[in-house]
Amino acid sequence: MIDFHFKSDFILQNKADYADWVSRIITSEECTVGQIDYIFCSDEYLLELNQEYLNHDTLTDIITFDYVDGRTISGDIFISTERVFANAKEFEVDYDIELRRVMSHGILHLIGYGDKAPQQTRIMREKEEEKIKMFHVEL
Repeated sequence: MIDFHFKSDFILQNKADYADWVSRIITSEECTVGQIDYIFCSDEYLLELNQEYLNHDTLTDIITFDYVDGRTISGDIFISTERVFANAKEFEVDYDIELRRVMSHGILHLIGYGDKAPQQTRIMREKEEEKIKMFHVEL
């Protein structure tokens, strides 16, 4: 099950479309959907989590807590919508595209993709682009 929670003024529109997309990302990697909770929050909220759980005193756009069991993908994905907005502006991309990049990034981490080494980062970016293209809404 894929659920969305809001700890700021941001509200995700078309939740069913996003849940379907996230589910398709997971199954496209030959995994099973477990419990995925997206928590959309402020910079301040995510900074507090970063300090408390990771001992990092920096702003970030996403923190993922991994509860994966084998190929069943589960986790809590915290996203700062303020960072997503700032990144979209900095990289000159549409906010919705940047949001999808970050949302897919969290899922890709849970599936097992890393981004610490240059080769891992390259693969992660390719996978993000691939997964963003999977988002579509039937009219």
